[in-house]
This record gives sequence, structure tokens and C-alpha cells, in this order.
Amino acid sequence: MGDVLERIRSCLVDLNRECVLENVEKALNEGYSATKIILGPMSDAMKEIGRLYEEGEYFIAELIEAADIFKDVMKKLDKLLYEEASKKKTSLKRLKIVIGTVKGDVHDIGKTLVSVMLQAAGHEVIDLGVDVDADKFINALREYKADILAMSALLTSTARYMRVVIEKLKEVGLRDKVFVLIGGAATTEEYAKEIGADGWAKDAIEAVNIVNEIAKRR
Repeated sequence: MGDVLERIRSCLVDLNRECVLENVEKALNEGYSATKIILGPMSDAMKEIGRLYEEGEYFIAELIEAADIFKDVMKKLDKLLYEEASKKKTSLKRLKIVIGTVKGDVHDIGKTLVSVMLQAAGHEVIDLGVDVDADKFINALREYKADILAMSALLTSTARYMRVVIEKLKEVGLRDKVFVLIGGAATTEEYAKEIGADGWAKDAIEAVNIVNEIAKRR
């Protein structure tokens, strides 16, 4: 990895926003593609941050800060990423994921972390935000021809709405066309099975691992 790319990685791991943005600009000036920056040092840094979190060296505050920095870089590179993908007919296969916190729930930290880390892994994420009802999920799945629906809930009362969404998917004929992944503090692996979801992730790292495994199989 080039020096400027290594600086991007290390600065993001250190949560140094100014340093990250400065070196992203330098990398572009040196001819590195936006795709290389995101799938290389940015992705590597998010994986390292995830490892530090798992080992107890980083906490939720650090994850939130890393997510915010990553989103800043994505805003800066979004147009370039689109242009590069359009030019490459054989570009890296990405899965399309529609994600949101379900109706009645306005908590978005966990959902945002999952969204950012999936983008860091190279996937296309359509983040619908919070308080998302079944119709909005379904409309997005149809519009973007998504491969995966990811739902989050922090509260037990709102987690029940996930079942409503899955039943609605069956009604409109989409259930067999998408992989349904759920997560959030109010969910468990047993609950995922109970409501008919395809998978459950205890955290953002596991969500990325599950999606990557699906990508490999396809």
C-alpha cells in the first residue's frame, strides 16, 4: 500500500478526521481511484476499528466517530465512485442492501454503523433511515432491485414490526427474492427464526460477514 494510502488507513484508525480528508485529497491528486481508496485503506481501517471494538480497546463512541468520518469521505467520493463503476463493465460485484430501523423506532446508531461498514466492504447500501414502514421497505426493494433487506430495532415493542414487514413481503411476492437480515438490541437469533428472517447479526461486524458470505455464494 502506498504511503498516502497507509496514512489514510492509520489516520482513520486514530479517528483523525482532518488527517483522513487531507490524505484522501492527496491520494486523488496522486491518481488513486475513489474505488481504490474506499475498498483499500478505508475498508482496512474499518476492519481494524471493528477488531479494536471486539477486543474492548474501542467503544461505541469510537465506532460512531469512525462512522461519521467514513460518511464524510463517502460524500466526497460518491460521484467519483459512481463514475468509476459506470465505466467498468466488469466492476466488482456488489450486493444491493436496503436498510432501515423499523416503524416506531428512531434509534439509528447501530443501523448507521452497519450501513457504513457494508459500504466499506464494497456493497451498495440504500439507507432509509428510521421509523420505516413496510410499504417504504417494499418500494425501495422494488426500485433498487435489492438483494438484501436489513432491519434494525432497539425496542422489543418495535421489533415485533419486523414480522409485519416479512408477512407483507410474502403478500406482494418479494419474500423469496430477498435475503432478510435483522439485528438490534431487541433481537436474537431465536427471534429471527421465529419471524421467518433468513439471518441475524449481533453487531455490524457480523452483519458484514453474513453479507460477504452471501456475495461469495452468488
